[in-house]
Amino acid sequence: MKRRHLILASTALGSAALWPEARLLAQQTQEFIEGPPVADIPAKQLSAHVWLIYSPDGFPTPENRGMMANVIFVVTSAGVVVIDSGASLQIGQMAIRMIRKVTDKPVVAVFNSHYHGDHWLGNHAFVKTYGDKLPIYALPSTIEKLKGAEGNLWRSLMERWTNQSTLGTEVVLPNTPVQHGQVIQFGDVSLRMHHYGTAHTPSDLCVEVVQDKLTAVGDIAMTNRIANMDEGSYPGTFKYYKALMAAAGEQIWVPGHGQPGKDLLQTYGDFLAGIWAPCLKAVEDGQSEAEAKLAVLKDPRVSLRAKTMQGYEGNIGKYISLAYLEAEKVAF
Repeated sequence: MKRRHLILASTALGSAALWPEARLLAQQTQEFIEGPPVADIPAKQLSAHVWLIYSPDGFPTPENRGMMANVIFVVTSAGVVVIDSGASLQIGQMAIRMIRKVTDKPVVAVFNSHYHGDHWLGNHAFVKTYGDKLPIYALPSTIEKLKGAEGNLWRSLMERWTNQSTLGTEVVLPNTPVQHGQVIQFGDVSLRMHHYGTAHTPSDLCVEVVQDKLTAVGDIAMTNRIANMDEGSYPGTFKYYKALMAAAGEQIWVPGHGQPGKDLLQTYGDFLAGIWAPCLKAVEDGQSEAEAKLAVLKDPRVSLRAKTMQGYEGNIGKYISLAYLEAEKVAF
């Protein structure tokens, strides 16, 4: 803001107790600096230790203020562990309010499943509340990716997509690397790290809550949203699912977008196979991408979800193209 505006705002803040108009101006000034708060979404208990703050929307808009990804938290005897902190300071603050309705224990750790901003920009709220020594865990490749311009790019994109609703969010990077197979103990709860190569991105961390037979899978699978595959791999995703299911066994799979379920990897895997298999066959048969697209759109694994899947119309063509390009690499 210009210097004159800052002086006016400061005067209004000092006199807020005296005039309702000044109090309103102070509120508006704060909202300009930080963006408005996000409406509360009560947490739902999924298992003995795990709670979910569910996002019904799969994409950011001015109306949802960037609330597009689930926030998961685990209540342990040592404190609360958060898995994916949301897309903004404001979403993180809302999550903290919801956590406090469940328990008075402090947040002792945060995990970021990968480097897309809707899963980690809320780190700011947790560090602001619990201090900059708070461990924020992620794969080393996620940390490296966000050290450059990527972190600020996601902050700027979220502001643009939400018409500045996330303004005030600062880039707070994960500070503690984890490795595949690592088990971290938080009081009475063990968290096991899983990473089996490229699926949604090259840096997808899945966090298994061992005692609850529940695994947070980030964006490698989604319930009813077509996933971004720009940096991903179709065969890599199938390989990841197979390895994860073999290692963890039967689980409640909790996605970054959508409702949890024991059949999530199977149902979303079927959808992705409905894109991948026709594209691979088309390439092997010497058919064009246009012919592959027609085959995909007719495949029942895909067509049955066309009317209900979030982002389907705007994205299915792109992800068929990505599958076809990857199929060409695999086939040749």
